[in-house]
Amino acid sequence: MDEIEFKYRIEELLNQLSVKQYRQAVRLIPQYLAVSPKTFANYRNIRLNDSRDIPHEKVAIMEKLFALQPGELQNFTIDASPIF
Repeated sequence: MDEIEFKYRIEELLNQLSVKQYRQAVRLIPQYLAVSPKTFANYRNIRLNDSRDIPHEKVAIMEKLFALQPGELQNFTIDASPIF
């Protein structure tokens, strides 16, 4: 069976934590993002081909919480050429 590809690496990063850290993170991250736990659960389950997305501000906060560089939370690349 094919592995589900998520738009963001949230679940992958959470799974690298110890059980105690995981439980704390799942409880605290929604508070830092000012969203409900259900909304955070929805963020974790956004598939690569979904039209849904996470607001940029929330992505930036999560990158800081997980000590990532900008753009490292996403599981995709954006192909664009300069307009000039």
